[in-house]
Amino acid sequence: MAEPLLLRWQGLLHPADAVLLRLEWLSGSVLVLLLTGLPLFTRGGLSLVIAAAALLWLLWSLCSPPEEIGAISGWLLLILGIAVVTTGFSPVPMAAAKGLLKLLSYMSVYALIRKLLATNPSWWDHLLAGLLSGGLLSSVLALRQLYASTEELASWADPNSISTGTIRIYGPLGNPNLLAGYLLPLLPLAAVALWRWKGIGSRLFAGTTLVLGVSATVWTYSRGGWLGMLAGLATLMLLLILRSTRHWPPIWRRLLPLAVLLLAAALLAVAATKLEPIRTRVASLLAGRGDSSNNFRINVWLAAIDMIQDRPWLGIGPGNTAFNSIYPLYQQPKFNALSAYSVPLELLVEMGLPGLIAASGLLWSTFRSGLRGLTLPPPAAGAALASLAAIIGLLTQGITDTIFFRPEVQLIGWFCLATLAAQPSEA
Repeated sequence: MAEPLLLRWQGLLHPADAVLLRLEWLSGSVLVLLLTGLPLFTRGGLSLVIAAAALLWLLWSLCSPPEEIGAISGWLLLILGIAVVTTGFSPVPMAAAKGLLKLLSYMSVYALIRKLLATNPSWWDHLLAGLLSGGLLSSVLALRQLYASTEELASWADPNSISTGTIRIYGPLGNPNLLAGYLLPLLPLAAVALWRWKGIGSRLFAGTTLVLGVSATVWTYSRGGWLGMLAGLATLMLLLILRSTRHWPPIWRRLLPLAVLLLAAALLAVAATKLEPIRTRVASLLAGRGDSSNNFRINVWLAAIDMIQDRPWLGIGPGNTAFNSIYPLYQQPKFNALSAYSVPLELLVEMGLPGLIAASGLLWSTFRSGLRGLTLPPPAAGAALASLAAIIGLLTQGITDTIFFRPEVQLIGWFCLATLAAQPSEA
């Protein structure tokens, strides 16, 4: 059977096996560097490493036969196609073209990770070690800020919020919400590494990253980050319970997860009502417009809805540059914003209803691929379940924030997607 047109350019070159091995090693090394340095790279440095990853994927694909696209990659290609169309019909096409180029660069990283893991799954542990190294360093730098002067953290203490006076850490990323968004997907990955890795040193590394990452996320006092962290870790716990009890009688398989959820809910209730300033931050969620952060988001959401109503099918084109060009025409006075502060709203603004539908299809395929981890052998199972839990954590925070679109966070999401797409049953 003839190869699809999109794949016919792959495998045009026929190098020696030694060349392919060098390409694999070089690709893995660049990706480890990229994932390790996510919280530390400047924007220029990050762009250079991403460009190197894109070139390596292109070269490697020219030198190797094509692979089956798979469901996850198929949905991503559809999203890319929609982004191209919305760019062409954008009221600010040059600004949208910048967003399209950024999307292409991120997808190239996804493609390289998927190809690397499909070729040699053992690279997953090396990539994960790079991610956790960056997370551990970020957590240490952030927690050190607890001993800094209050003035250094004052920019994140909103005087108009009921949470005024709360000290929030932000580490090397400069923003507490961004730090939380970066750390929360690493926590289920670190937990699985603790279970998956065998050496004492490796487990100590994973465990330390997990403990310090949880601590740093808590001290960011990011409400969305907290919810994302809890959603990710709770999902992983439930998935691991379901996997370990898959041979139990059905009634016990149902009762044990329920008991764990009830216990977790009880512990959360105690923390939310008895521990300051956690109680204060939780109370701010219920304050409505009485809290300045809530009020800001509500006003931005209303403006985003107006943007969607004007262009429901084509959107304004991908990327924050296009958003920043159009949003001032809709914003309410004194409520400047860099994004829609909600991933679903952002997708609707940028790519209209077709973009949201395609993203929903991608999410469905992601869930299906992740749940295969319940029956896969142990090494592959851990990677799949951790990736699914990390994505659920990111999605939870993404309901009320768009931190996901920052490269430090988004590239972790692409890593998780590539992990699921590289499974034998998917790839």
